[in-house]
Amino acid sequence: MVLPVIGLLVLLAGGGAVYWRLSHPPAVVAAVAVYGTIDIRQVSLSFNDSDRIAQLLVQEGDRVGRGQLLATLDRTRLKANADKVAADVEAAQKTLTRLLDGSRPEEIAEARAALAAAVATEVNARINFVRYSKLSPSGAETRQNRDNAEQTLKVATANRQAAEQALALAVEGPRWEDIAVARAQLASAQAALVYANQQLKDAELLAPADGFIEDRILEPGDMVTPQAPVFTLDLTEPVYARAYLPERQLGQVRPGMRAVIETDAYPGEEFPAWVGFIATTAEFTPKTVETTEIRTELVYRMHVYACNPDGRLRLGAPVSVKIPLADNPPVAREEKPCG
Repeated sequence: MVLPVIGLLVLLAGGGAVYWRLSHPPAVVAAVAVYGTIDIRQVSLSFNDSDRIAQLLVQEGDRVGRGQLLATLDRTRLKANADKVAADVEAAQKTLTRLLDGSRPEEIAEARAALAAAVATEVNARINFVRYSKLSPSGAETRQNRDNAEQTLKVATANRQAAEQALALAVEGPRWEDIAVARAQLASAQAALVYANQQLKDAELLAPADGFIEDRILEPGDMVTPQAPVFTLDLTEPVYARAYLPERQLGQVRPGMRAVIETDAYPGEEFPAWVGFIATTAEFTPKTVETTEIRTELVYRMHVYACNPDGRLRLGAPVSVKIPLADNPPVAREEKPCG
């Protein structure tokens, strides 16, 4: 008698559960809510050269724009080097131009005149040699005078041949090898000038992006190197909320989905955001959460990016992130510009 009663009670209980389940369907989750803190990107700004700081134009807390001049180095040494290299370029250019232009008409005329003089000298030397050669056998002239006239003729002939070659070179112009060397020297000087001008430009420290000066590390008069930061720059956008997505909700969220960020500092205000990154490796809930049940739950670190043009989302601020699930397909990163 007891067993049938127990079975009837079990059936009634099961039927009641089914009826309650059908009459109370599970609520549809409209959004995923996660919690985290605001993080920002920082840039350590340093010069690309070594010298003494001449000027620092911003203070800690100043807001700066992309391309704004922040500091300068002493440019005395760099300017002198750039001027020297510019002079080297000008000299190399003139040398190449001279070779390309070839010999001037006046130089060719000079070579022709020198050849004519050499020819005349050779003719006179030949006449003297013939005369001494005729007189020497009869004793009218000594053998020594005849030999001297012969040597004078040989020298005159050599001078005439040298003058002919000089005229040929003047007419033909410079060798192509000399022109090639001059071109290479000009290219080397021009490259050195580009480098010198870049060094001069690097004496100015410009802001790489919009942001706020967090730290002013050095002062005017300090010596700097590329390894020594001068400022720390906090980038204004995009900032991101570092949050943790529970494993059971991993299949509902994708990078690129729209989201909103809320913070207690601005009650009732929502900051437009988007899911930018979800870690591929699971981890346990951060140990700052001391509840044993929660600490054993697997989560995935995620970054939810937000536009922050006014700098109101500050580093370390606790925030709530809501990611709508309905009508929220992931879109490309370039479709989320900060307006």
